[in-house]
Amino acid sequence: MSRIPLGVLDLVPIPSGATAPQALRDSIDLARRTEQFGYARYWFAEHHLNPGVAGTSPAVVLALTASATSRIRLGSGAVQLGHRTALSTVEEFGLIDALHPGRLDLGLGRSGGRPPGPPADPPPGTAPVVDGRAPGGLLIPPRFSSRNLAGSPRFALQRALLQQPGARSQDYAEQIGDILALLAGTYRSPEGIEAHAVPGEGADVEVWILGSSGGESAQVAGGNGLRFAANYHVSPGTVLEAVAGYRAAFKASGVLERPYVSVSADVVVAGDDGTARELATGYGLWVRGIRRAEGAIEFPTPQEARAHDWSDEDRALVADRVDTRFVGSPRRVADQLEQLQEATGADELLITTITHDHADRVRSYELLAEEWRRR
Repeated sequence: MSRIPLGVLDLVPIPSGATAPQALRDSIDLARRTEQFGYARYWFAEHHLNPGVAGTSPAVVLALTASATSRIRLGSGAVQLGHRTALSTVEEFGLIDALHPGRLDLGLGRSGGRPPGPPADPPPGTAPVVDGRAPGGLLIPPRFSSRNLAGSPRFALQRALLQQPGARSQDYAEQIGDILALLAGTYRSPEGIEAHAVPGEGADVEVWILGSSGGESAQVAGGNGLRFAANYHVSPGTVLEAVAGYRAAFKASGVLERPYVSVSADVVVAGDDGTARELATGYGLWVRGIRRAEGAIEFPTPQEARAHDWSDEDRALVADRVDTRFVGSPRRVADQLEQLQEATGADELLITTITHDHADRVRSYELLAEEWRRR
């Protein structure tokens, strides 16, 4: 399995008792360390109005991290396009590529708080799930509905603060097309006027689409022949649908001749299973804040997490995320990642790890890399 590259997805989490500046310094340090450990990519997520997450602008953090590393690919996981334009996105990444050419992944995501539609029939080629398990044993929990999140006052406030008054988000597929045209230097307005992004045009970046289902994101990625990143760590119940939808829609392009998929997973590794479970104790409480539309809290210590009085409703709210983490010794977690890879046919795996202490987080990535190389 060492032929399957491992990457890193970082939300720049703020542990309880820490500050955003410290979280940013820790993330840049983690990027340096994972480069040494042999990870292929380091991606930063974009989140807003979360007291426990400092990753608000992938492009800014990428620029800082590019100066602190030398080889590892750096990217966004993902730039949320609902509140930005194609031109601003291309120009930002063009600026970074101008000084750090050939190292950037432009990961693009759909945002805007639209509630999901009703569950669709699985796309052709979706692996069968029996008693909640895909072939090979991977747990596929019931689909989680985010409809209550999309309608929350907090999300409405976020949209209001991120967009200019009266602004309307561009159609997602159209916006992706504009980004690709600006990068290629082929953009023409409906009136036939050329536009050239400098820097940005001709930038040596890999374009990825991130998605959690077989819907629009997967269709846009496949239809444009782009790389696709599916989110097992965010929506484990729909990961098989997502990769199957992408592959069914895929058309060869000047970028790719065949589909190319990365799949993410939440992971905590320690020297033994018990220690890893202790380090992962705060995860459920952290997810609870997100699922209740309160935002990600500062990541708690195990002691703080155990002090929380859980209701049955809250346990059910986070069950799919908690049950699908890969937590344990290096061998146990590597075995589970192999199950994920086999079930999804992933070409790469993207690892996201959050612990309260930075040293434990670094060590988790180190232990996993060592075990992965032995396979």
